[in-house]
Amino acid sequence: MKYKNFEGTIEELVNLKLDEIEREEHVKILHAVESGSRAWGFASPDSDYDVRFVYVRTAKDYLRLDEKKDFIDWELDETLDISGWDLSKTLRHFHKSNATLFEWCNSPVVYRTTPEWERVRKTAERYFSCKAGMYHYYGTARTNFTEYLQGEEVKYKKYFYVIRPILACKWIEEKGCPPPVLFSELAASVLEEEMRPAIERLIDIKVKTPETGKGGRIDELNDYISRNLDAFKMKTAAMPDDRVTDWEELNHLFLEQIKLMEDSAKRLEKG
Repeated sequence: MKYKNFEGTIEELVNLKLDEIEREEHVKILHAVESGSRAWGFASPDSDYDVRFVYVRTAKDYLRLDEKKDFIDWELDETLDISGWDLSKTLRHFHKSNATLFEWCNSPVVYRTTPEWERVRKTAERYFSCKAGMYHYYGTARTNFTEYLQGEEVKYKKYFYVIRPILACKWIEEKGCPPPVLFSELAASVLEEEMRPAIERLIDIKVKTPETGKGGRIDELNDYISRNLDAFKMKTAAMPDDRVTDWEELNHLFLEQIKLMEDSAKRLEKG
């Protein structure tokens, strides 16, 4: 692809950008993935690339009185959307069972990863909360349904912003673990058989339609969505709070990762 005089694959371009971030921000990127519609498996022809990453700094950066910000917004244009979270922010949000972070863990499109991230991922698994995850996906579905799918004419891509989180709720309810990122994997496991033809038609439309493409509201899908939103509203409210409140493992992991970063920096200095 061509991008600002760059000729190469999108993977090569993203990794060049990640190298640039490490060099200029003095960080180590632990994990970088595709997020959003390309990771979900139903990108439009003109979808951009949503690159998300987790990074760690050196100990002296974490001990500064003028604290470093805990995120990096690197690039945003018609092709690339690149941003990342500091490990400290990441671990705090794992403690909250942030559903987006578990999607970063499970993205099918990985641009870069490390053994250090695998250690983070394994530790974070214990902090997944079924109630928090279901509440997140139910809230996402409800908000998008209310805001975007009530008119006579709707953006077809918005159906996926509602149906995918509904299927994620079904997955969590049935399996008690983070849902897969790929829509096709979710649908194969938990989508009702009678809804498959409608969803297959929707996917066919979506992959051929620009991001802004619109069409008539699909009443069959709206009815399906309404029924499930009503059901999961009650189910989520009735679930017990299963969040892990302990911080010890995450604190230990944070210190461990900083030490690994320090050791790596020292080896580079020695050349």
